[in-house]
Parts: sequence; C-alpha cells; structure tokens
Amino acid sequence: MTFAEFLHQVGGMGRFQIIHTTLLTIPIVLMASHNLLQNFTAAIPGHHCQIRIDGNNTRYSNATLHLDSQDLLRVSIPMDRNQQPEKCHRFVSTQWQLLDPNATQPNGTQLATEPCREGWTYDRSIFTSTIITEWDLVCNLRRLRQMAQSIYMAGVLVGALVLSGLSDRTGRKAMLIWSFLQLAVMGTCTAFSPNYISYCIFRFLGGMALSGFGLSIACLIVEWIPTQFRTITVAISGFVYTLGQLLLAGLAYGIPDWRWLQLTVSLPFFLFLFYSWYVSLKSSLPGASAALFPCGC
Repeated sequence: MTFAEFLHQVGGMGRFQIIHTTLLTIPIVLMASHNLLQNFTAAIPGHHCQIRIDGNNTRYSNATLHLDSQDLLRVSIPMDRNQQPEKCHRFVSTQWQLLDPNATQPNGTQLATEPCREGWTYDRSIFTSTIITEWDLVCNLRRLRQMAQSIYMAGVLVGALVLSGLSDRTGRKAMLIWSFLQLAVMGTCTAFSPNYISYCIFRFLGGMALSGFGLSIACLIVEWIPTQFRTITVAISGFVYTLGQLLLAGLAYGIPDWRWLQLTVSLPFFLFLFYSWYVSLKSSLPGASAALFPCGC
C-alpha cells in the first residue's frame, strides 16, 4: 500500500493537513520578498556630482550667497541631451558665464569636464538609503549592482544543487529547520553589512538557504496531501508567492531605508524556525498525524 492510498483510506484531507499546509505556506510570502528585495534595496536614485564652487572670478565671488540650487547646478554640472544634470561628470571649473542670460551658451560637451572625484549628491525623496547611495555604486561602479544580484542567484542555484541532496539524506524537516536558521542569520547579517563584499557574501548564503527551505516546503506539503488535492494546494502556494510580491512593495514604500527593509523581511524567519520545529515534531510523532484525520477526530 502506497502512502497516498493510506491517506485516502484513513480519511484523506483533514485538519492535520490543513494546519500543516497553512504553517508551511506562510514563509513563502517572504520568499518572494528576498528574491525581489534588491529592486528596492539597490534602487538607483537621481544623482549628480557633488557641487564644487571656485571663486576665481571676482565678479561672481559672492554669487553663491544668492544662487538657488538650480543655478548652482547650472554652473557646476553639464546637462545631458535630456537637459538633466549629468550623473558622472562635472565642470572642471565653475562656468559662471552660464548665469548671464545674454551670453551665448556653448554645448556642455565642449567645456572641460572631469569625473566625480568628491562623490555624488543623491535624491533622497523616495529612498533615504540604498546600497547604491551608501557605497556609491554608480557610473563606473554601476555594474556591481547587477553583480550583487547575480551572486545572490548563484547562491540560489548552489543551494538547490547542494541542499536538495542533503535533504534526501538528513530528512526534509531537518533541512527546513536549518534553512530557516541560515536565512534568518544571513539576512540579519546582510542588514548590518559594513561593506559591499560582506553584503554579497551574506546574500549568497541567504540565497542558498532560500533554496533549501523552498524545496523542503514543496516536498513536505505535497507528501502529506492526498493526490486529488495536490493541484489546488500547489496553486494556493503560487498565489501566496504573488501575495508576497505585493507585500514587499508595500513594505518598501513604508520603509525607505534599505537596512531596515532587509531586517524586516529577515527577522520573521526566527519565528518560522520555532514553529517549524513544532510542526516537524508533531508530524513525526507515531500515530499523531493519523489521529488528526477526519476519521480519527
């Protein structure tokens, strides 16, 4: 007799399966959050070189006392083809003549420019802090943003290859508990990363853990569900993942600091760790699950 036939014989879908599936489905909400998290924690705000004003021209030596921010940008930062401040270059010297409305304004590309040697100024009206603004991952370093996400996805791949094999040896429940612990710790460490390299390392290890509990949850749910209910159960899990994507957007809107956002989607896994131990214990007790089937209620 197969286990599926045994489930059908003792009553099929019962209270145990409903509670078991519900508790294992809740972490899927934050699985979506971690997969898409860098869309917000690594958002690229508007930016331009820090403004440097020189007073070589005595005619405009006191001009900075009366100029607004737009005029300061005009004399310090060249404009791109969309008439927006250049993101990666500034004028070598302050172009005071651009303030004169009667003066002929040359093309910004014809004036001497230089890279942003003293850092950038960021628009913090939407995101108060991201990994981009914290470590200046713009211009020549912009590719490091994509690299960080690639490293995370590499962790997901390695986790699927390594942890799936370990779950067959050690058991899915043990791997589920370990993966929750690893993601909770690595996600929290990511929120306190002092530099870009440590951020990538923690994200890689977090990606591995995400694969570990994702595969374990899928197997644990399907193995305890009668065959005729598996399709709807898997569909519900997919809806929960979509709900997690919507939840992340709301969290990112309310938490504009990337460290706090990272911490918000990581700390709940400590809670999942504790109740997954309870779920694992109850489902492994001899006769406990059968006692919760409809015929045994």
